[in-house]
Amino acid sequence: MSSKVTRFERQPLTDKMAEQNIGESQDEKEILIKKDALSQDSGEVVERTKNKESKLILYHWTQSFSSQKVRLAIAEKGLQCDENDVSLPLSEHNEPWFMRLNPTGEVPVLVHNDNVICDPTQIMDYLEQNFCDEHTPKLIPEEGSTYYHRVQHYRELLDSLQMDAYTHGCILHPEITVDSHIPAYATTHIRTQILNTESELKKLAAENPDLKDAYIAKQRRLKSKLFDHYNMKYLKKLLDELENVLDQVETELQRRIEETPEEGSQQAWLCGDFFSIADVSLAVTLHRLKFLGLSRRYWGNGTRVNLETYYERVLNRPTFRRVLGHVNNILISAVLPTAFRVAKKKAPTFVGASLLIGLIGGATYLAFSYFKRRLLVS
Repeated sequence: MSSKVTRFERQPLTDKMAEQNIGESQDEKEILIKKDALSQDSGEVVERTKNKESKLILYHWTQSFSSQKVRLAIAEKGLQCDENDVSLPLSEHNEPWFMRLNPTGEVPVLVHNDNVICDPTQIMDYLEQNFCDEHTPKLIPEEGSTYYHRVQHYRELLDSLQMDAYTHGCILHPEITVDSHIPAYATTHIRTQILNTESELKKLAAENPDLKDAYIAKQRRLKSKLFDHYNMKYLKKLLDELENVLDQVETELQRRIEETPEEGSQQAWLCGDFFSIADVSLAVTLHRLKFLGLSRRYWGNGTRVNLETYYERVLNRPTFRRVLGHVNNILISAVLPTAFRVAKKKAPTFVGASLLIGLIGGATYLAFSYFKRRLLVS
C-alpha cells in the first residue's frame, strides 16, 4: 500500500494549521491592544501625576480683575500655586522681563512645566483639563451633561463684559458712581498714571529695540481704549447693556430657587447645586461693581433681590474671603505691597527706610480709620 498522501488529504491539516495561526494571531492582537491600552492609561496617570507634582507659578496683580478670577478658580480647585505680584501701580507689567514673558504686557500669566499661558480664559481651561481628579473639584461640567451648556452660556456672557471700561470709566468719570470705594486722592493718582503710561511705553520701546513692536502695539491698544473710556456716551451704553446681562442672571437665579422650593434645602448657585466657572466670573464681577460704586444701580432696595442674596452668600464663601476679602480692604491690599516694594527699591539708608516704613504705618492707620468710619456710616 502506498504511503503517499494526496493533496486532498493534506488540505484539512493545512486548514487546521491556518486556523490555529489565525487564533494565535488574534490572541496576540488582543494582547497588544490590552498592552497599548494599559500603556496609554499608565501614560495618562503619569502625566496627571507629573502635573500634580510640578509647580504652578502665577504672575498677577492683587487688584487686576482677570487675576482675581484666575486666583479664585485656583482656590476653588484647591491647587498649590506660587503667586508673584506684578505691581500695576509701579508699572512692573511694562518692564522688559515681563514683556518677554507676555508680549501683551498684561496679567495674569500662568507658567507650568514648559507651558506659558497668558489669557485668563485659557488659563482656567488649562487648569480644568490638567488638574481634575476625584480630589480636585470640577468647575466645568462634562461636555454633554445637563449643566454644560448652561455653565458655558453664562461664563461667556459674563466674560464678554468690558470690565476695564467700567473701571477706567468710573475713575475718569466719578460722577456716574454712588458710594465708590475709591477715595478722591487715589482717583487723582490713578488718572495721572493712566495718562502717563503712553509716554512711558514710548520710552521703553526706544530703550528695548527687541521689544519695540510689543511696546508700540500695547501703546496703540491703550490709546484706543482710553479714547473709548473718556467717551461718556459710549460708557453709558455699556452700563445699559450691563443691565440686560444682570437681568438674565437674576432670572436664572430665580429658576434655581424654583427648582428647590423646600424650606431649609441647600441653596443652589448660578447654574446648579455646585460652584462653577460661571460663578467665578459672576462673583468677581459683583465684587468689582461694588468697589467701583455701581452696586446701588444694579441691586439692593428691592431691585434684583436674588442677585443681592447671591452676593451676600459669595462674601461668606471661605475661598472668596481668602482670595478677595472684604471690599473695604481692597485699597489697603493694593497699597501696602506697593509701598513696601518702593521702600525696598528706593530707601538708600536704614534711617531712610525706617522713616518710610513709619510713614507707611501712619498711612495704614489712617486708611483703616477711614474705612472704619465708612463702615459705621453704612
